[in-house]
Amino acid sequence: MIANPFTYHAPESLEEVFSMLEDGSGKILAGGMSLIPLMKLRLASPESVIDLRRVPGLKDITESGGVVRVGAMATHHEVEVSPVIRGKCPLLGEAAGQIGDTQVRNVGTIGGSVAHADPSADYPGALVALEARIRLRSAQGERVVEASEFFVDAFTTAMDAGEIVVAVEVAAEEPSEGYKYEKVPHPASGFPVVGVAVRVKRGGRGIALARIGVTGMGARAFRARNAEALLEGGADVATAAAVVGVGEEANSDLYASAEYRRHLAQVHAARAIASALTRAS
Repeated sequence: MIANPFTYHAPESLEEVFSMLEDGSGKILAGGMSLIPLMKLRLASPESVIDLRRVPGLKDITESGGVVRVGAMATHHEVEVSPVIRGKCPLLGEAAGQIGDTQVRNVGTIGGSVAHADPSADYPGALVALEARIRLRSAQGERVVEASEFFVDAFTTAMDAGEIVVAVEVAAEEPSEGYKYEKVPHPASGFPVVGVAVRVKRGGRGIALARIGVTGMGARAFRARNAEALLEGGADVATAAAVVGVGEEANSDLYASAEYRRHLAQVHAARAIASALTRAS
């Protein structure tokens, strides 16, 4: 299908962007991997589209003071191959490298994916495991939201009207940390039926830190805090993985039932934890 008529804008500053968002009739265009298909299907019919590609400073990937800052307009491919990401935040790069296909990774952006909040997107699981922060900006100023609080529900975030994602911020991982992103890709879309992101850090004779993010299983990405606590308390991998997703409502569709998704989350959590522990050693 063809999208309904709309006005295209290509602002060159954030001030222009915010002025265009004032009346609430416009939609932000980042990579377009989600918005354009919705417009073609007439599921979204904005009066205007505001393209961020000409706004300076939104693609930079930098590290300062132990914090990695990824500009919202950085493409998935740029995140995947960035020397900063590979050296300071490899879990995020590993997740980016499994998104869609080559064409999608070269056009889609991290900010667009985060703002869209697809319950089966790859980034959210990694971001909650990384305890990332989402930096938002509006005409009134900036604020920061923890990733675990940003993803509220399916396609629903903590963003207010008039706000846009300008960056994702992640604490640089320590060299002693192990990491792994595991997913079961849907054969048609490549989206994770279930994806599990794991960070671990050894300490003494056990695990001093464990972070497990799960995407695709439910309406939003979540941390498997029960499994994290078991690992940090000395439980073995199988015991911890067996509680991943317990207490969380799971999605069910023609491809995978809720029970199957929960089972996949536990199986791939066990694999991801084991791989992360190997890397940590």
